[in-house]
Amino acid sequence: MPLKFYNTLTREKEDFTPINKDEVGMYSCGPTVYYYAHIANLRSYFFADILRRTLKYDGYKVKQIMNITDIGHLSSDADSGEDKMTKGLLREGKELSLKNMRELAEFYTEKFKEDLKILNIEMPDGMYYASDYVKEDIELIKKLEEKKYAYKTNDGIYFDISKMSDYGALWGGERNWNKEGARVLENSEKKNPEDFALWKFNDKLGFESPFGKGFPGWHIECSAMSMKFLGEQFDIHTGGIDLIPTHHTNEIAQSECATGKKPFVKFWMHSEHVDIGGERMAKSSGNFLRIENLLEKNINPIAYRFWLLMANYRTKVNFSWEALEGAEVALKRLYKLYIELEGGIKGQNGSVNSEYKQKFKEYIENDLDTPKALVLLWDVIKDEHISPADRKATILDFDKVLGLGFENLKEEIVPEEIIKLAEEREQARKNKDFKKSDELREKINSLGYEVKDSSEGYKLNKI
Repeated sequence: MPLKFYNTLTREKEDFTPINKDEVGMYSCGPTVYYYAHIANLRSYFFADILRRTLKYDGYKVKQIMNITDIGHLSSDADSGEDKMTKGLLREGKELSLKNMRELAEFYTEKFKEDLKILNIEMPDGMYYASDYVKEDIELIKKLEEKKYAYKTNDGIYFDISKMSDYGALWGGERNWNKEGARVLENSEKKNPEDFALWKFNDKLGFESPFGKGFPGWHIECSAMSMKFLGEQFDIHTGGIDLIPTHHTNEIAQSECATGKKPFVKFWMHSEHVDIGGERMAKSSGNFLRIENLLEKNINPIAYRFWLLMANYRTKVNFSWEALEGAEVALKRLYKLYIELEGGIKGQNGSVNSEYKQKFKEYIENDLDTPKALVLLWDVIKDEHISPADRKATILDFDKVLGLGFENLKEEIVPEEIIKLAEEREQARKNKDFKKSDELREKINSLGYEVKDSSEGYKLNKI
């Protein structure tokens, strides 16, 4: 069956075929690096990772680009409020300068990359700072000016949404800005309340441009960078659902108007929120958790990846420690069962089971149905009709998409004290001294290990 993805733009699942036969162009909106990423932020990159892995599993070459927003992202979608990078500098007591802004960005970008690595999220083919592409932003704004889509106010250059008849198609509904109030009053010079900034003036801090000193708008950065690296039309654009009504809607508007109404992106794909306590996880409210918080509780962060796999990427999930701890227990069980197959990590080379592989492909190719893929993973690991070696090979094949790290599992070195007790117990069993054998088993258990007997001898595992 062909790959099927849910396209936010059309609001339905569609068969996926790339614009160019040999390569999929994919752009993922990256973080604004004024502070650490939290685990809800990371769901968006986890989703993009599963998508990319699925495309590669299906035989496509993928070129994934991600921006790093280090300039121009204001705290309000109405193009007002505090600049987020400025907010970061003030928080850390640093002087407001472009140099310090970049240093702050580089520090938190490295922390972001560490989080990706911990969650086994593959790095994009290109990850670029927005501040390095201001020239491209300016060129795109000039095109929009020449085509009469842009106009000037006292605080910046704005895009006139009334010039685009299908503005908001991604959002798919009328928005009553008068009811919301705030955006209408932000700038009385705006022709329409939904008009958005292409460039914001700032005499004290910013970049020189033909329009005046300042910063590019947050939206223009992604249009300029995606088109630079992927062309004026590309296959897939990813992000969180919070980006649909403004950021991605405005990307479409400015990009298609600048290039002559060419469809900017073929598939728009978005992941849902991760709530905590029934509320959206957000830095602004202080209601968020970081990967570091998982490590502090001695929870393997891959358990968070496993927990996310239990739900479709378009399903909102509510985080709780109990749910994550339950996911970790299940993941450890999977690891243990895998290690026990065919003599531990070093087993015979097996073959991928074709029937299970076909089912797996059907699930992930149907809009990344990871919950069903996980159920199938359990089926494989428990199916005694398949040789242990073939089960391991099949699991490793699935893990090319799931990314749970089976290939890198290491058998734990059992302490010498435990081995001696197990050997003593084995001798007691041979002597049919079952009372002593049971006592030794209990002692081994009390030290955090369990012993399993088989026709080939015993096996020790950490409880």
